Amino acid sequence: MSSTEETLLRAVETPLFWIGALTAAYFSVCSVYRLLSGFRVWVLGNGRVVSPAKLGKWAVVTGATDGIGKAYAEELARRGFSIVLISRTQEKLDDVAKSIESKYGVETKSIAADFSATDIYPKIEAGLTGLEVGVLVNNVGMSYSYPEFFLKVPNLDSFIDTMVNINITSVCQMTRMVLPGMVERKKGAVLNISSASGMYPCPLLTVYSASKAFVDFFSRGLEAEYKSKGILIQSVLPFFVATKLSKIRRATLDKPNPARYVAAELNTVGLQSQTNGYLPHAVMGWLTTVLCPARLLNRYIMGLHLGMRSRYLKKQKQG
Repeated sequence: MSSTEETLLRAVETPLFWIGALTAAYFSVCSVYRLLSGFRVWVLGNGRVVSPAKLGKWAVVTGATDGIGKAYAEELARRGFSIVLISRTQEKLDDVAKSIESKYGVETKSIAADFSATDIYPKIEAGLTGLEVGVLVNNVGMSYSYPEFFLKVPNLDSFIDTMVNINITSVCQMTRMVLPGMVERKKGAVLNISSASGMYPCPLLTVYSASKAFVDFFSRGLEAEYKSKGILIQSVLPFFVATKLSKIRRATLDKPNPARYVAAELNTVGLQSQTNGYLPHAVMGWLTTVLCPARLLNRYIMGLHLGMRSRYLKKQKQG
């Protein structure tokens, strides 16, 4: 090594050492922060925030007679909220209302409304008049009967309208009704149930995936607008939960039943404005959005859905 090269090496040795040391320190601090944040969210939780005393007397839940929506209604009732149940079938609403009243001793109110229509909102608004709504759970939603190419979806024109009305319009309209009262009282929480399918494109479930991405972006934008007003707005992005909508019958660690999922998710309110709601789902979200290349993930989802489509069509052909 020449003297010139040796002099140059000595000149950069100290700066390179400090660059390396600062980089290592930065990543160490970030890792510790993430671990502590994870412990705060998934171990300690924030369950005391979601209470009538802190948010308001009533909780409104759409799509409240089955699955995740029913679990939200029951868990919020367990925490002392009076419950407004909104769903399509009055008979189911009556059954759930009676069950909640007898089990938790809280007041309930039901509003029958079909969210595939757009003329239902004056009726809902009239039903909510005068109520101190502390929590709104925008849960109602629909998906595909089976994965399918966009142009081959049966009754595509009406399918698009129905999907948009149920998955998108309902979120905007229900929020429009409830948010002014929350802003006036400077407290309240809006939980918008999106889906992990809204975190990245899902071929063969394209319209559903896009509608759930809307819910996520709408929630995050609204959170930035109204956080300073004292309103908690959260985008909830679950992976699979064992419900009728997902067609999963048996709950597992990564596919919890609705009650288990909702109990975990409500403990993240006030800690995360965008959440997968449940620790195994948070791990899956990190793996699919941070570690897995987008092109590889897209190819995997396409292959998965092609297989599901093939099996469904085969069963239909066999009768």
